[in-house]
Amino acid sequence: MRAPNNRVSTPSAAASARSTLVTLTAAVGTAGLAAAAANPGLLAVVDQHAAGVRDSLHGDQRPLTVAALAGYAEGVRAAAQEHGWQPPAAPVDWSQPDWLLTRLLAVCVLARSLDPRHLA
Repeated sequence: MRAPNNRVSTPSAAASARSTLVTLTAAVGTAGLAAAAANPGLLAVVDQHAAGVRDSLHGDQRPLTVAALAGYAEGVRAAAQEHGWQPPAAPVDWSQPDWLLTRLLAVCVLARSLDPRHLA
């Protein structure tokens, strides 16, 4: 799509970040949040991961943003893929989630607290 003055129009960074988190929530968050609601042990682990994500993003010093959470999730996922991790092909067994999926679920929890309208 062309914009005035022959500039190419691109999605805003905020829209891109929101899209990343919506995709992550669809892939991991919806089922993971339901599983955590039904399993207090999983919920506790996810809460611990959420605190770790918040600490990594200095959430105690500045507000978390959709862009920061999306960047964090993309970075964690990219690093895991460089080490051979592949996204699950089948539904996740939330009774035994791996560290990465639990961390990504924590990102979904934090993102939902920022903007529940777009990430439900």
